[in-house]
Amino acid sequence: MQESLEKNPLRLFSEQKIIFPKRVWGKFRKIKWIIMTCTLFVYYFAPWIRWDRGPQIPNQAILIDMPNRRAYFFFIEIWPQEIYFLTGILIFLAVALFLSTSLVGRAWCGYACPQTVWTDLFVWVERIFQGDRNSRMKLSNAPISFNKIWKKLSTHIAWIVIAILTGGAWVFYFNDAPTLLEQIINFDVPWSVLSWIVVLTFSTYLMAGFAREQVCTYMCPYARFQSAMFDRDTLIISYDEFRGEPRGKHKAGDSWENKGHCINCTECIQVCPMGIDIRQGLQMECIACGLCIDACNKIMKKINLPAGLIRYDTEKNKGRRFRNEKEKKSQLRGRTYSYLSILLILSAAILYMLLNRSILELNVLHDRNPLFVKLSNGQIRNSYDIKILNKSFKSKKYSLSIEGLKNLKIKIQGIESLSSNNLPVVANSVGHYRIFLIADKNKEVRKKVIFNIKELDDEISDTVENIFISGKY
Repeated sequence: MQESLEKNPLRLFSEQKIIFPKRVWGKFRKIKWIIMTCTLFVYYFAPWIRWDRGPQIPNQAILIDMPNRRAYFFFIEIWPQEIYFLTGILIFLAVALFLSTSLVGRAWCGYACPQTVWTDLFVWVERIFQGDRNSRMKLSNAPISFNKIWKKLSTHIAWIVIAILTGGAWVFYFNDAPTLLEQIINFDVPWSVLSWIVVLTFSTYLMAGFAREQVCTYMCPYARFQSAMFDRDTLIISYDEFRGEPRGKHKAGDSWENKGHCINCTECIQVCPMGIDIRQGLQMECIACGLCIDACNKIMKKINLPAGLIRYDTEKNKGRRFRNEKEKKSQLRGRTYSYLSILLILSAAILYMLLNRSILELNVLHDRNPLFVKLSNGQIRNSYDIKILNKSFKSKKYSLSIEGLKNLKIKIQGIESLSSNNLPVVANSVGHYRIFLIADKNKEVRKKVIFNIKELDDEISDTVENIFISGKY
């Protein structure tokens, strides 16, 4: 027994097999190329779109300005105080993903997921230098030679170039694109930016070049909880076992009697980027890319059989065909109507908030140390930090007034030339002022007061409630 274990050690885990997907051409492969081209075009060129917002304001259409704590998306500007917009958008996208999953399964994974898009791109580059599936398999198993080294090296150099472009494009969304490009050309990139380019380059090279299907299977949580959104009406990649079984080899001219249409050619397995056999039923690893459909339809055409042995289908329709009943075409049902309703409500709420978004906001913070100061004439002084948020793209002047106090005086600390009736704030910025309120002592230790801010040239205003403290609690 001991000798047997030494010769054949027990392995609890099998080694990860490298998948060499075969090239296939068909309807779904064309769709994948179109989506990949569009998504990559948007990703690489979106930061270069300009959008005029006025002087001293960034004119990049899509920009996340971290130093100034702003996010710009064409005519939409999000401030840190408006993080609820981002929350609403993320919830909207999550529900949209749930809706698409309930309708067409993991179509997002198979066509538009960044991991899928860049993996497709890397595999395409790999084919250019190393050939299709059989050539790549032979090259991988071949001993070290000049031919193997230059093909592998050329592939990895191309991958690294794509990864650098990917990491470089991402940081353009957080910096002014023309300025950053000039810094890159002149080798004058700030380390804070360069470090992100390095990290994103490495992660793209690793995930799309080596991890590939392992990301979808082990790292992405979507593969784990997708089944919770599936039902018998969800479109999935499906093998028609009623038509395909019993499978077996077939020679030209032979009868199909008592034979299934699946000739066990394994083309569906060879083209699958996840390396699964769809004939075994729906599996967690399946990303619904449809390449097995293209491969199977190509074989069916060669042997003069109708297409559709593997196709997008629902479990209920498979049962209906088996019972010779009419198939259901529409995928709309209770679950999808619920998701659509949530999306409509979220869209309406976000649109309403955007349309009614105020371009003026006042924040008031009462000083804690000291809470109040008693002056020699018996009056009480409280100090406050106020912030005036001018969300417009023009410089403005504002008037501050206080309600709820008698014999009130308002003083602006440190700026003699300014008064409460003339508080300037430059465009798209926050005006920070420290003010003193001096008033008669109130009977109430904690008196509620109203701060009103109003734009001098317009009717736009904002109101905030705070307190005026006249003594110890």
